[in-house]
This record gives sequence, C-alpha cells and structure tokens, in this order.
Amino acid sequence: MTISIWRYSHLVLAISSSLFLCIASVTGIILAFEPITNAVHAHTIKESENLTLAEVIPTLKANYEEVINFEINANDAVIASVITKDGQSETIYIDPLTGKKLGTPTEKAAIFKFATNLHRSLFLKSIGRFFVGLISFLLIIIVITGIFLILKRQGGIRHFFAKIEKEYFAQYYHVTLGRFLFIPVLIVAATGVYLSLERFSIIPKTTISHDLEDSHFTSSHKITIQDFEIFKTTLLKDVKSVEFPFSEAPEDYFLAKLSDRELIINQFDGSIISEQPYPFVAFASSWSSLLHTGQGSPVWSIILLITSCALLFFMYSGFTLTIKRRKNSPHNMFNAKKDEAEYIILVGSETGSTFMFANLFASALSTIGKKVFISELNTYTLYQKAQYLIIFTSTYGIGEPPANAKKFEYLFKKITPIHPLQYAVVGLGSLAYPHFCQYALNIDKLLGTSSKLESILDPYKINNQSFTAFKDWVSHWNTKTGITLKIESPSKKRKIKQQLFTVIERSERNTDDTFLLRLRPQHHINFESGDLLAFYPKEDQVERLYSIGKVDNDLLLAIKKHEFGICSNYFSKLTPKETIKAVIKRNPDFHLPNTQKEIILIANGTGIAPFLGMILNHQNFDKTHLFWGGRTKTSIKIYDDLLRQGVSSKKISSLHLAYSQEEEKKEYIQDLVAKESRLVANALHNNGIVMICGSIAMQKDIIKTLETIVTTELGTPLANFQRKNQIKMDCY
Repeated sequence: MTISIWRYSHLVLAISSSLFLCIASVTGIILAFEPITNAVHAHTIKESENLTLAEVIPTLKANYEEVINFEINANDAVIASVITKDGQSETIYIDPLTGKKLGTPTEKAAIFKFATNLHRSLFLKSIGRFFVGLISFLLIIIVITGIFLILKRQGGIRHFFAKIEKEYFAQYYHVTLGRFLFIPVLIVAATGVYLSLERFSIIPKTTISHDLEDSHFTSSHKITIQDFEIFKTTLLKDVKSVEFPFSEAPEDYFLAKLSDRELIINQFDGSIISEQPYPFVAFASSWSSLLHTGQGSPVWSIILLITSCALLFFMYSGFTLTIKRRKNSPHNMFNAKKDEAEYIILVGSETGSTFMFANLFASALSTIGKKVFISELNTYTLYQKAQYLIIFTSTYGIGEPPANAKKFEYLFKKITPIHPLQYAVVGLGSLAYPHFCQYALNIDKLLGTSSKLESILDPYKINNQSFTAFKDWVSHWNTKTGITLKIESPSKKRKIKQQLFTVIERSERNTDDTFLLRLRPQHHINFESGDLLAFYPKEDQVERLYSIGKVDNDLLLAIKKHEFGICSNYFSKLTPKETIKAVIKRNPDFHLPNTQKEIILIANGTGIAPFLGMILNHQNFDKTHLFWGGRTKTSIKIYDDLLRQGVSSKKISSLHLAYSQEEEKKEYIQDLVAKESRLVANALHNNGIVMICGSIAMQKDIIKTLETIVTTELGTPLANFQRKNQIKMDCY
C-alpha cells in the first residue's frame, strides 16, 4: 500500500539501523546503571560545597607530607593524589573539611568496561566509531520524521499532545511514548554524533595554552596560601582540579582548572600569572559527555535508562505496525480483475487498519458470489462492469486524506465513469478528534458532484474501530440493496481472563423492552461509572460493550432487549444469584473530573446508566444537570427510584426530560438542549463538562445543537471545547 514520504523515510531508516540501534540500546541500558552505582558509592560531602580553596588547600597540606593534585569528580567527591606522612603514594577520596581519607577509588566494573567498548565502537575501533556516529545521525533523522508523522496525525503543533485514538497496543504506545521521549532521544542521538565528530577531530578538541615567556614567577614578598586572594574567592564547587607546584623553584606554580577558565597561579604570593577562558567547544564537549553518559546525575541517568528501553520498544512497536499494515492490505483471495468486478471497494488508510473493514465487507460479497475488486483510493480509474462503488476511508490530520488517497480527488475529476454507479462512503476515526471522519464527508460531497454517481446511503461514521457500528452499517446496506451479507467476526484468538459477577437484581422490562441489571463482582475490582463491561457470548465470542453505572459498588447496566439480540436476550432471562463471566474495561476518557465543575449529562435510552452511577456517587460538584430522552413517559419508570434519590439529595440540580413518541407533545432531547442554550453556554464558558452517552444518531444531533449554541452564544467553535476535553462522549 502507499505510504507517505515521511513514513517511508521513518521506516527505511529504522530498518537499516535496527541492529546497531538494538546494540546501542541494550548497552545504553547497562551503562545507565554506572552513574547510579557511582552515586550510591560516592564519597560526597555536601557541606563542603561552599568551602574556598584558601580553606581546603592548607587542610590537605597539614594532613599529608605532600599533595600532588586533587580533582572534583562528576559526583562532587574530592579525589587527591598525595604522599602520606609514612611516605606512601596514594590516590584517595578525602574529606575536604578535615582532610581525612574516606576511601580508595575502585576500578571500573568489567561489565561496564565491556558495555562501554561495545557501545562506543562495536569492538571495531575507528571503523566501529564511524558506524556508531552514523547510526546516531540516522537516529536524529528517524526522530525528526517521527515528529512530522505525529504532527500530521494530530493536526498540527497545537494538538501535538492531544488525545490519541487507540487502535491497538503497539500503535497507541508508539505514538504516546514518542511524543514524550522524543527530546531525550534527540539529545542522546545529537550528543552521540558530537562525540564521534570530536573523536575524529572534525570538531577540534579543547586545548588551552599559556604563553609564559614574559611571565614573572618570583615575588618580592611571600604570603601564606590561606591569604591568596584568588584562593579566598574561589569556591570548591567551582573547581575541576588543582595541580600543586612540584618544588619551590620559581618556575613552578599552581595550575587551577575552574568551571569556566584555567589559571596559572604564583606559588609565593598567589598572583595570577596567566588566565585563559575555556572556548565554547570546551563547554559543548563537557555537556555532550554529561548528557550522553549521565555521569554525576542519577536523575538524568534514569531518564537515559528509560530512553534506552523506549528505543527497544519503538523498534518492536514500529515493526509490529509495519507487519499489521501489510497484513491489512487488500486480500487477493477474493479480488477479481478490476474490469470484471461489479463491486469496487476503495480504501483510504494511513496505517492500514481501515483495510480490515474493507476486507470483511469484500469477503462477505465474495461469499455470495459477487465479483469484488478492492484497492486504494489512489488507484481510482475506469471500471468496465462496475455497478457499485464503496469507499472506506480514515481521516489524517485536519480533515486531510491519508497517504494512499492524496491523488483521488485529482483522478476523480479527470476520469468520468463509463456506467452509472451507486456509491456509499464509510468513515473511520475517533470522536477524540475535532475533525472526526471529515475526509469521508469530503469524499461523499465530491462524489455527489458527478451525474454518473448516485448515493445509496448517507455517509456513515465509525468511532474507534467499532465492529458493532460496522455491522450496523452493513445492516443498513442490506436493507437498502436487498442483499443479505453476513459479516464474519474478526474475533481475537487470545484468551481473555474474565471475572465472575453475581446477579443481584433484574427489573421487569418497560414498554420499550428496556430493563436494569445489577451485578456484583465476586472479587474486588476497581472501576468507576463510565467504565465498560465487556461480555463475550458463547455463540460468536465477539466482544459486546455496556456502559457501567457504579451504585454501592455494584454494576448497574441499562439494556434494551432486541428480538434477535444474543446478549440482550441472555441478560433478560437472568435471575438473582446467577453468575456471569465478563471483563471490566477502564474508560478513563469518560469519567467525571476530580475538580469541582458544573456538569451537563446528556443521554437517551439506556445511555442513562453510567450517569445514574455518577450522580449518586459524586461528592462536591457545583451543579449537575441531567438531560434524558425516551419514547414515552412510561419509558422512564424503571429509573424513577434512582432519579428521585438524586433529586432529593440535591445531587441533580435540574432534570430535563424529552419524550419523542408522546401524542400530546413530541420532543427530542436536542430540542431540550437547544432550549437551555444559555445554561449550556455558561457551563462551557466556565470550564464545565458536557458528557454524552447513548445512540450515535442522538450524538450527531446533539453535536450539531452544541455547535450552534457555542457559535451563537460564545462565538467559539465546538472544536475548541473538544480539544480542552470539555466534551466527553461514549456513544454506540
């Protein structure tokens, strides 16, 4: 299938560098522990940071026969080379406050030596260093192309951290972790490139030279070290190292390497003989080493550890995405030649997931003997015997076409169909994005401009890869065309660990064949109102999801019995004390916020269930307004007790009911919302939350109504509130 240049570049670079990146990541994980280990065993004296050299040097000289030099390591511990009073030469950790020995530096552990050599050069010396630098450079490009892909997916930099549609584990966390870790990965890659360039002298190494030809090392008066002005004003924390004079000869001196410059100091009067500031390249080298290794910073080492682990995950998830994308490409087993097919199915998909539904539909047509041709939107052309054109497409970015659909508009305007075609458009996307299925709507509008094409069905939107919604569209197709298609379930073979629930109560069905079911988990389970109960019937093992209301730690479900509904018929016959197996799925995007805000709850039919739980369990919201739509006044009777409880406890601030089938006054829920436009506008303006639960048809009407309200009352598009997560939806 067609993939964009950014995705292609991202993939090719990842594949070509995968082996080296894998080695670098594994060794990076090992090496990340070295600074942590060093910090644990560091002989750091925090109280010594504000000591001056005028205090430290005399202390050292008083404790040892001779001090050759001392340095401050990455963990701020002082390491000194000394000759003891017993004449022994030692390199030791010392306490700068007392001058006493704290310990002896140990040799680098063998595992860290091995990992360092492998990480730096792959044991190939200069050739290996070159490859490591090259792979670091490729990693920079991989990150940049990945950022562009996320920007395109999210619709620009403003929405970079907006919610992501979760299609499956690898896809979701590849993007999510990529957004949060791209900066550490870039830092690791860029510093790796810098250190390699430095190794090959492409970036010059830091060299400090002092011109001492005309310098005066003698002094007319000699003063004590503690009176040296430079030593009195230089703090130990600003020192890298100090080398002591080898003898009392006039030409010997103190060499002090500070954080920003290097000094040569007269050993007799403390005057500065020569001072050289470090060039920029010295700071760049120092910071590159620190950022790449984490030496001296356990916190940054942990970030490097997480980054190295993430790189391994990115390789796994990236290849999983690629395999899944190829797997979801058109199936050849039912693909007729394009000029022989009656049914032309064209697909627009950036990641390949949309092909799953197209393949299922094509397979169902092929099963009943229809000739089907399935391909990408970019391949649109003339079809000699085509009668139907069915388009399945996702939306990329802000209403833009996926990579394999970018040419479609041009081709469609250029090519006129040979025979009249009937068409249908199915859009796939996520309600989390403001431009939900926008490209599908654009396609439908474009097709409508041709006199040779006739629409069979209105454009249909599928949220979050819902198989139930897809089957609903197929049902509409069957009704409209008179063709009965049976869709095979894409059920997953993996075994799902289910929990046991005991039936506590089941109400009688009301006039709408709706009833309440109350279940109690046999073991403690954390869940909230708005989460989902996943049930897998024995007949087909296809997951069915039901919105949960939490009432006294029980699950409250509102279910409508359908004549041929496998699950609804099963649930309608349950009796108290019976048990069922199911799974609770967390749905955090449909939970009440923790902060105190005004809440507007909008539901029709059985969508009221999670709201009943939210109302009865919430503690301190300013106001909660419930809008509910049913068929008749008798429809609401099964909810009466719970609603009265909410009203009497003042947990429901206002209750708005609409009945669409009452003879006296037919009213729809969107009419109620429109009447309370001022209430809705004020709530959103004051950062309140609107939650919608129920049928997709109701959701569409409510969204249109809300768009009108906020545009008229607030002069702001609804998309702004969606981006701020003030509109929460769970519709089916």
